[in-house]
Amino acid sequence: MSGGSVAPERPGHVPGPAPGDDGPAPPVGSADGGAVGPPRRPVRRGRAARRRTVVLHVVCVAVTLFMGLPIYLIALAALSSRESLNEFPLPLVPTAPSVETMRVFLDTTGVIAGFQNSVEVGLLSLVLSLALGVPAGYAVARYAFRGRQPYQLFLLLTRALPIVVLSVPLARVFLATGLYDTTYAVALLHTALALPTTVLITSAIFVAVPVEHEEAAMVFGATASKAFARVVLPQALPGIAAAAIFTFVTSWNEVLGAAVLTLGRRTLPAQVLSTLADSPLAFRFAGGFALVVPALVFIAFMRRYLLNMWGTTIR
Repeated sequence: MSGGSVAPERPGHVPGPAPGDDGPAPPVGSADGGAVGPPRRPVRRGRAARRRTVVLHVVCVAVTLFMGLPIYLIALAALSSRESLNEFPLPLVPTAPSVETMRVFLDTTGVIAGFQNSVEVGLLSLVLSLALGVPAGYAVARYAFRGRQPYQLFLLLTRALPIVVLSVPLARVFLATGLYDTTYAVALLHTALALPTTVLITSAIFVAVPVEHEEAAMVFGATASKAFARVVLPQALPGIAAAAIFTFVTSWNEVLGAAVLTLGRRTLPAQVLSTLADSPLAFRFAGGFALVVPALVFIAFMRRYLLNMWGTTIR
């Protein structure tokens, strides 16, 4: 063609860069450009988060094994025959399951009555502790009064007193009032032991409930008591459930005060302590298993409500 004419482009042909043109700049971070790529902090943070998650899971499994292994060994010994308990080494898997030891233990005089007394004392202590501790925790959380911080510290100091220091004076008081050797006396002692923790747990959960919710209910015509019962209390149920678990387990496992304050109406731990001191090893395991199971059942029952209602609490 003559000068100045442009050759037609072929279909599918991509024209190259013009003379003296270096073309488009390479993307940032490419090998051709030699530029430094974006920082890899998100990747590093993701790996650190995964490592923390793995470490947390490992710690949780270790704590679970530390807490659950003794319970498993007690259950294994209580539900095994006497001959299998004498084997060495003791197998970790039941080889000869038997309920003979548990049956003989439950037929022992005073065990069933002690179980009934323990349930009665535990439920009575639970009701008294929540009836007194929930209003006290609400008052500590909502109202500013002189001496509030020393009051909370004083509540903790009451837990530092040995049970014997409380049991002996209370025994004299109960002897004078006619409450000695009754489940009410033991329930009052257990309430005194669990009440400080109940107040502190409930006050902490009431602080997490915004005051605006309660004020909004009162603006719409609710009284102070109705606002507490219908607005504040449902949001505080997880803390109340935690306090209930602590109170019942404390009452169920306490033995020294029950042994001092009762003779004929002893709770199951006090009965086990008095009757199985010189008993064979198999009966001791049966007694320990009988003490553990009701507390675990109660914790499992309350744990369901604790986990289901935790999401309703204002974080």
